[in-house]
Amino acid sequence: MRRICIVGTSGCGKTTLARQLAEQLDIPHVEMDALFWQPGWSSTEAAVFAARVGEALVGDCWVVDGNYYSRRDITWARADTLIWLDYSLPLVLSRITRRTASRLITRTELWNGNRERLRAVFSRDSIILWSLTTWARNRRRYRQQFAQPEFSHLRLIRLRSPRRTRRWLRSLAAMPSVSVH
Repeated sequence: MRRICIVGTSGCGKTTLARQLAEQLDIPHVEMDALFWQPGWSSTEAAVFAARVGEALVGDCWVVDGNYYSRRDITWARADTLIWLDYSLPLVLSRITRRTASRLITRTELWNGNRERLRAVFSRDSIILWSLTTWARNRRRYRQQFAQPEFSHLRLIRLRSPRRTRRWLRSLAAMPSVSVH
């Protein structure tokens, strides 16, 4: 496990796990949202985004989190391990709702000056609505993608609950051979 990609529906905890794993393994963490979102919630042009992702993942060791399907040609192709946080829809919705409410209240800056906006929560652009409408599609898509020959090099770790994820993370800490240095 030297080049790790973490995927799962928005709100499942990809970034949190990526930070924990990067710290535990002492490797860089790359957050795809930070590479994609520009000030004012504007998206990055596709070619620029691809170049940023490619540059961020040039090293021998890293953990990247994000579901950017359009960039799996870089992330999945370069990864050796793929961790899928495949949590239930009720759990994901409760997490994304709590996270969004907390960010609204605290005015937490996300990427490039962007913050959650109350009007976005109740619009078509709602991250909560996004999680709800993409959960089933993501599960189908991931199952199909894992079967593709171009991704047969990936070690797949499918974690179906936060409890299993915590247990798995603790098991890594107990293994001296996990160190990448």
